[in-house]
Amino acid sequence: MKTNRLKNLNRLINPKNIAVFGGRDAEIVISQCKKMGFKGEIWPVNPKRKEINGIQCFSSVRDLPEGPDASFIAVPRLPAIEIVKELNAMKAGGGVCYTAGFREVGKEGETLEKQLLDNVGDFALIGPNCYGMINYVNKIALWPFDHGGEFPGFGAAIITQSGMLSNDLSTSRRSMPFAYMISAGNQSVLSLEDYVEFFSQKEEVKAIGLHIEGLQDIERFQKGCLMALERKVPIVAIKTGSSAIGNNLVNSHTGSLSGTDEIYNALFDHLGIIRVTNPHEFLETLKFLCISGPVKGKRVAAFTCSGGGATMLADYAEKIGLQFIQPSKKVGEKLEGLLPLTATVSNPLDYTTPIWGIPEKTRPVFNAFFEDEYDCSILVQDYLPPNINELNKYYLNDAKEFINASRKRNLPTIICSTVPENNDQKINDYFVSEKVTPMQGLEESLNAIKRSFIFNNRYQDFLNNKVRIKSSLDKINDKPIMLNEIESKAIIKSIGLGIPTFKNEVKLFDRVSSKSNYKCNLDFPVCLKMLSNKIQHKTDIGAISLNIKNNRELLSELQSIKDKVENSSIKNNTPSICFTDNFLIEEMQAEPLGELLVGIFCDLQFGYIMTIASGGILANLIEDSVSILLPASLDEIDNALKSLKINKLFSGFRGKKAINRKLLLNNLKQLSDYTVNKSNKIQQLEINPFFVYSEKNVVVDAIIWKK
Repeated sequence: MKTNRLKNLNRLINPKNIAVFGGRDAEIVISQCKKMGFKGEIWPVNPKRKEINGIQCFSSVRDLPEGPDASFIAVPRLPAIEIVKELNAMKAGGGVCYTAGFREVGKEGETLEKQLLDNVGDFALIGPNCYGMINYVNKIALWPFDHGGEFPGFGAAIITQSGMLSNDLSTSRRSMPFAYMISAGNQSVLSLEDYVEFFSQKEEVKAIGLHIEGLQDIERFQKGCLMALERKVPIVAIKTGSSAIGNNLVNSHTGSLSGTDEIYNALFDHLGIIRVTNPHEFLETLKFLCISGPVKGKRVAAFTCSGGGATMLADYAEKIGLQFIQPSKKVGEKLEGLLPLTATVSNPLDYTTPIWGIPEKTRPVFNAFFEDEYDCSILVQDYLPPNINELNKYYLNDAKEFINASRKRNLPTIICSTVPENNDQKINDYFVSEKVTPMQGLEESLNAIKRSFIFNNRYQDFLNNKVRIKSSLDKINDKPIMLNEIESKAIIKSIGLGIPTFKNEVKLFDRVSSKSNYKCNLDFPVCLKMLSNKIQHKTDIGAISLNIKNNRELLSELQSIKDKVENSSIKNNTPSICFTDNFLIEEMQAEPLGELLVGIFCDLQFGYIMTIASGGILANLIEDSVSILLPASLDEIDNALKSLKINKLFSGFRGKKAINRKLLLNNLKQLSDYTVNKSNKIQQLEINPFFVYSEKNVVVDAIIWKK
């Protein structure tokens, strides 16, 4: 971000004075500022009105006392462009362009948005086509609707690419601590990348929430995320546009370019971003991170007065990998002396209703339980609605004793409801003031703990890998050169990976079908492949034959492959593209412990990406794949492998040998390092299959495209 624009963004977010342009929407913004308690000056600008909300109007920008720190612009497109131009000339700070009808509506709008951009200068502009900005810290709302949200002294900065979603989030009844809210709109000037960088440096911001339709500058986004990581500020994201329909909606909504869902997953994993799939998980995870912070481990202590609730907690925790460690013998004996006879000592603990709400009975139970070591604590409570809340005092009694016992052990503390809406707002506010997280929903609570643990566990790994994505990618050729299999395998071998072994290396020959006495000098069985720099998938067109047992079969299969490829070419109306007289003979490989597909390609926006997947027939059968951004560390590659279903085969499945994991990781790292080295001019690489054994790995087939 330009230095002057960064200063102006700070003026916009924390203004001493505000100019408001428009009619009805201007009235609402002024009301919102007054309602929040803004103490600065407000200057309405409207040439057709004398006053708005009891404040005298100015006729134009030129009549303002000075360039305002912040502006809200809600006028038609052409006047909006002129207002921005005049504000920039007055050295105003920045503003919200609520006005729509720019790039999101087509070519005419694109032209007008370019005019807007040409006139903006150092003016820090949010939008156009957006709701605006809410500063909960200093009580400022450049926002054209009623909204909710509270700032208890800390909170999340939330940036969305959807105006209505941002308003929905602010009005949610989930006791979410808010610090800032930005509706980014078309991001003509200020982008999501700018906001991440800006808010990552705010002490009051304990987490950042992002709704992403698409990103403009991956390198700058990465920079902002790393700045957040250095302060250990977690980022939680919802990425929309993963489906074909969703992607079309994104393109028509704000004009954002949405990358593939897999690549975004790789980006988020690369930067330690916690991805969620829906708004309630988004809010619950952010809330937990803001109030309780990341947890150090997976050991959870849970309490309830419901056997059913305890079972649901235990079932879901096991599913997602959290641990309910059972009480030690010493603690168990203490609990047996403290609990009613109907209770069973366990974790989660159903301490039963006979002692519910009685501090002198629940206090020693909580204190005894926490003599064992845990990383996080949960108390399940569903508070009654206001019209029948006479029993809530008993819930609150237990809550206070639970909080005190948990605090003695310095544990992140959650009080969660079984049913999301069964939370009392006033009691929740009390919990927040006590730095206790009021969570809504059992699964949402456990998911938040799991995600925060993953973030904390890998935090140092994220920091250790700062040099990642480069925007200065070499221009990619429109028609890169595709190497044939021999040329590709020569590069693979030079990198240090294994290829099929031969008595005389690989064997290339021409028109051997005419040589009835041809003798193959390799040990049978062998495989026969048509050798071409135009065939990507040999199996699809019949360009490969496996398990050939003798010379006679070899000559027969040679002619058969020629016929299959010719027929396939004619059928697809491409007779001259695939056919070649050149063939490759190589020894068959023994059955591996597992097969991988490894692909690397260079994306103009994201840089180099490696995809690792189950290979062979499993590639299409189980859809088992993961993508990571390059360059990648050994730990990142290892984590990617662990996420695959095929990973179970690599550890010695059903009595088979385990693979040499260190060798496999090194092989994949070698491929990564070679590819991202610009001097090697690799645009794309595909290995399928990659045979994995206990003592070696073999690249059975490979294609490389060079720039």
